[in-house]
Amino acid sequence: MKQNFLRIALLTISTLALVGTAAAQRRIDRGERRELHADRHELRADSRELRGDRREIRQDSLERTRDVRELRQDRREGASPGELRADRREIRGDTLEIRGDQRELRRDVRDRRGDRRDLRQDRRDAIKD
Repeated sequence: MKQNFLRIALLTISTLALVGTAAAQRRIDRGERRELHADRHELRADSRELRGDRREIRQDSLERTRDVRELRQDRREGASPGELRADRREIRGDTLEIRGDQRELRRDVRDRRGDRRDLRQDRRDAIKD
């Protein structure tokens, strides 16, 4: 008997919670809902862009590692000083580029985190109003 009562109570509470959230969503006016929808899409696009940037940085890092291996191999084989200097210059340029890209990625992640926080706050404000 107790179990049946608990099941019915749990089912009733979950149904009321579901109906309550649906009712809360209906209270958001159309303009606000469109704005929230656009913000969500913008966040998704930013996330996709960040994934692409991470992939690109990873590829650049792998390429730099290969260049370093080549430089060591050329050094062992006794390559000309001019060639070694050019390889070192290329590696240094790649390193600086990777660092800059990582810095930019961190900045973009921070911006996206703020945008996500703003979206959540806007959603809460829209539901309250």
